[in-house]
Amino acid sequence: MAVAPVAGRGDNRGRMTETAQPLQPLWRQLTWWTLVFPVVMIVAIARHDFYWLNWIHVLSGALWTGADLFMGFIIGPVLRRLDIDSRIAVISWLVPRTLLYYPILAATTGTAGWYLSDWLGFLSTPGPNHDLVVMALVLIAAMTALGLGILLPNSLRVWFELRRPAPDREWIVRINRYNIWLAGTQGVMQIAIILVMAKFVS
Repeated sequence: MAVAPVAGRGDNRGRMTETAQPLQPLWRQLTWWTLVFPVVMIVAIARHDFYWLNWIHVLSGALWTGADLFMGFIIGPVLRRLDIDSRIAVISWLVPRTLLYYPILAATTGTAGWYLSDWLGFLSTPGPNHDLVVMALVLIAAMTALGLGILLPNSLRVWFELRRPAPDREWIVRINRYNIWLAGTQGVMQIAIILVMAKFVS
């Protein structure tokens, strides 16, 4: 049975030589509630309901942005000040809960934004709004590629390493540090998108 390396001793390579409580199955730690977001989006698109599509776009975007900023600028600095055992304990709890959360929010935000832009005619009509929408969609595409191409694979690698009988703690901390930094970078990019969107009402 896999165990959570939260109170063990490490050897010279940072591997665990003593482990503690069992890790819960992955499916029990995933944020299944986030599946509500694409369901609402799909229903809104099927019904051509602008209000609900705009609502789910704004809500998913806000949760995505907030989570990235929280990870990059709050969780990151806190983890750097913890000892390695405490870092592993936090990481083993945090990583499974982000595996579904981030991809679902990213996909919902980007897809809903695309349909809203299309319904409003911003994708086909030349003008300032068209350029702003293109800029925002390019940034969202870049962040989605970053999340699905780097952040998600890294998180999966960390999860599988945590399930090993003697996980490499130093490697886990290093990979998670990259993910925290990338999440903060995504948060900054999302602030740029908010600045672009603010132009619509200025």
